Amino acid sequence: MRDSDRKFYRAKIVDDYVRGRLDRRSFLKAASALGLGAGLFGTGMARPRPSFAASGTPTLEPSADVLAWVKEVSKPFAGTTLRLATESTPPSNAINSQLKKYFEEASGMTVEIEVLPLEQVLQKLTLDIASQLGTYDLYYIDQSWAASVSRDVFDPREQMAEKPDLAMPDYNMDDFLPALVDGIAKYEDRWVGVPYDIPIFIMQYRKDIYDKMGFKAPETLEEYYEQAKAITEEMGPNMFGSTGQMKSGHYSLECDWTAWLWGHGGSIFTPDRKFSGNDEAGLAAMEYWDRLKTTMPPGVTGWTWDGQGQSVAQGVAATMMSWGEFFPYFDDPNATKVSGLMEAARCPKPKALRTVSETGFGEIPGVGHQGGSSLAVSRNSKAPDAAWIFMQWATCYDTQVLITALGGGTGPTRESVYDDERIIANRRVGAGTTRHLDVVRETIAKDMGSEPDLPQWAELSNDTIPVRLGKYFAGEYSSAKEAMDDIAQATDKIVSAG
Repeated sequence: MRDSDRKFYRAKIVDDYVRGRLDRRSFLKAASALGLGAGLFGTGMARPRPSFAASGTPTLEPSADVLAWVKEVSKPFAGTTLRLATESTPPSNAINSQLKKYFEEASGMTVEIEVLPLEQVLQKLTLDIASQLGTYDLYYIDQSWAASVSRDVFDPREQMAEKPDLAMPDYNMDDFLPALVDGIAKYEDRWVGVPYDIPIFIMQYRKDIYDKMGFKAPETLEEYYEQAKAITEEMGPNMFGSTGQMKSGHYSLECDWTAWLWGHGGSIFTPDRKFSGNDEAGLAAMEYWDRLKTTMPPGVTGWTWDGQGQSVAQGVAATMMSWGEFFPYFDDPNATKVSGLMEAARCPKPKALRTVSETGFGEIPGVGHQGGSSLAVSRNSKAPDAAWIFMQWATCYDTQVLITALGGGTGPTRESVYDDERIIANRRVGAGTTRHLDVVRETIAKDMGSEPDLPQWAELSNDTIPVRLGKYFAGEYSSAKEAMDDIAQATDKIVSAG
């Protein structure tokens, strides 16, 4: 299929879905076939994104030197309007509500940021690429879209080399955490923007309960289960040892599955690109998950990450392996019952771990499941040079520090930001704390897991896998082997038809 035809059909299926002429499953199948990456319309894939203003930190103002550079380099572009559609993330929220005014004043440009549900971001991005109208100058790119849009955005390394007069001094692309570059921002030999945001699984537990039980943070997955079991037996039914995000047919269920699968030495695919969740390691992960589920509240099979987080926040569950974005929320005394009671730790060690060469489609096994994003300049932009200036400012060291402090203590994508005095000063109990960030950084470096990179992943991760996992936990299969064999058959059929 020619690129022009592909872009036409991309736009058509998006429009048909939005207007109700195409059901969810048909959309996912068509999106996969046309290389839309993770087609997330209506799938509820947005990760939890709490956002809080920090307090008690040194004065949070942009660097005068950075703004002076913005003012000087932007002179030819004064009066330009730049547009970005983005999910509600800590970086986007902090920039839109508190920081962009500094850029606009210094540059003479106007920046219009649309903060939308993730499915609408993909809709607008897809239509913009298909139409080549250049409505948006910058693209927010979920890590699972990287393969699909890699040729529709500028590689920032090329922009840096080809436009030295526009390069920010000391921007330092080597400062981005290498694991994030590999897992989020690269596809084949290209950078698809720079790492912008990093939700990732970490271990979060009630220290008061662990102290009462005489426990330390678990070192292994089996110890995690044994501790959760003991807490449930001692304190149930008012308190459960663990919790999950296990709603049938929802992407969150697939996220939980990957952590247990990778943690037991399994993988989603083999090097010959066949589904492998039904092998010995995959079945061991299911046996473990069955046992762990008995330590969770009864409603867990109806929860996405929201229900999972609330089960901890409201004092119903003692531990979880889930998105680090929850930790600053847990510390908010006005929103939860657990402020000051939570601790963060690396996820328990995997029983075994496959290498990337032992998987397929660039899958990276690791118990710290990640769901990050990149920021890139669109090749359809009418003002790519102006957009490049904004992109550098939005992702530079100084702006990232402000985002991390003002945006709720979520994970920076630059190494240096973790050690900034303004971030360290915010390591206190309270909304937007940064006291968990050393764990986030270590998880990124040592434990991060990334899903496979293939166009059919939209259908597989949002429908094929979580629907059948949901049926398994509802008792519709006679065994885990039957369920996983069914997933294998369906997955291999979809991949081979791609």
